[in-house]
Amino acid sequence: MVHCFKTSLVGRQIVVSTDPDVNHFIFQQEGKLVQSYHGFLHKYLRNLILNLFGSESLKTKHVSEIEELTSKHLQLWSCQQPSVELKQAISTMIYDFTVRKLFSFLGCYSAFLDGLISFPLNSPGPAYCKCLQGHKDFLDVVLEEMNKAGTILSEQTALDLLFALPFAAFESASSAVVLALQYLQSNPLAQVELTQEHETILRERETKDSGITWKEYKSMTVTHMVNETIRLGNIVPAIFRKVVKDIEIKDYKIPAGWIILACTLAGRELNAGSKFFMGFGSVVRLCAGAEFVKLQISIFLHHLVTNYRLTVIKEGKAVGQPGLVFPDGFHVQILNKKFI
Repeated sequence: MVHCFKTSLVGRQIVVSTDPDVNHFIFQQEGKLVQSYHGFLHKYLRNLILNLFGSESLKTKHVSEIEELTSKHLQLWSCQQPSVELKQAISTMIYDFTVRKLFSFLGCYSAFLDGLISFPLNSPGPAYCKCLQGHKDFLDVVLEEMNKAGTILSEQTALDLLFALPFAAFESASSAVVLALQYLQSNPLAQVELTQEHETILRERETKDSGITWKEYKSMTVTHMVNETIRLGNIVPAIFRKVVKDIEIKDYKIPAGWIILACTLAGRELNAGSKFFMGFGSVVRLCAGAEFVKLQISIFLHHLVTNYRLTVIKEGKAVGQPGLVFPDGFHVQILNKKFI
């Protein structure tokens, strides 16, 4: 089976690689032998995304929202009998959250309509005031960037970004959660240690009914080990890199100036820790949404192991086509421990 071949695309010489050793090597050489094909633009867009999904934003704005959403949906899923297809359910939950963060006006639409037909009194309380108060969302940030003098953010790039972000968010997090559960199901000791960690957090919490804090999240040692074990779930089907210095690996020689298309999945069956499973781009350059997915996994596991019992009803295998899919689904039964 051929794992690397050369071709041309729109006048560019390209090497397509499905070889896991070659791909791993390429990702390790980021900034040395290879660089992002659109290096400056990638860095620019990454910084924009970090405004929404970076650690500081998550810490100050989103922890409580993600926890409330997760708790609500776990309760909902526990009422769905005999089972729920978990990847699709989590995808829907995270998609709704992400879209609200990108386009907050969707959540304020009723206030906007009320404000259109209200008396124009801009003081706290009246509908007109609420109509004007819409908080700044990611769309506002993008529009501001587009209007700056000398901006590199074109209308088409902005549209691509706004379209891709919700998909990237829910695909990354839903895949990661399912892979984390598969890992825990096959490692009972890790499951016990994880449960103990989160029960300890609850016991040591000063205010028993308070939510997860950023400090508690950062203290979840076992949980973060699970995150690392599954390599943090953003399945990257293919990545372009530009060769800046000649590369020799195995029997392959790739000249400087060529483009490498590293296909990390290509129809393989995957599992946590698989060599074909590349998380968040590479070891060197983490995806801008990595912290968001880690936080989502951690909050989900916290509420799951402390409040619910999960039983796998039908465990499908993860397959890359080229994104991560479960052809047979991942069906689970979730029961509230209070009613068991």
